[in-house]
Amino acid sequence: MRKQSSGEVFRITGARTGLDEDVRGRQRRYIISMTVRTVAVILTAALWNVARPVAIGTLILGAFLPYVAVVIANAGRENAPGLPTTFVPAPYRPALEPSSVVTGTESADDAAATEREHRGPEQD
Repeated sequence: MRKQSSGEVFRITGARTGLDEDVRGRQRRYIISMTVRTVAVILTAALWNVARPVAIGTLILGAFLPYVAVVIANAGRENAPGLPTTFVPAPYRPALEPSSVVTGTESADDAAATEREHRGPEQD
């Protein structure tokens, strides 16, 4: 029995693309940029006496595009999308409640009165 290929492939991992595929994509972007540069230089030569402002624009594009193409082609590999993070947040700790412990500065009567205020009069 022969499998039928739907042509659609699903990625089930967050791993990066392979190095060969990454290099192929960079080369493709570089070739497209250099093709645009070649067209810009040809347009500069063809339009120099016809439309000088357009020719100057294409000349500037043809001069700066190699730098931009090299920077884009040499850009690092893409980040792996959706990888789980190793950062685990600390558990939430609520603030401490005030203590009803008698300190050395208050008397036992003051502590009892404070305790009654917190409990309420109906619990006496």
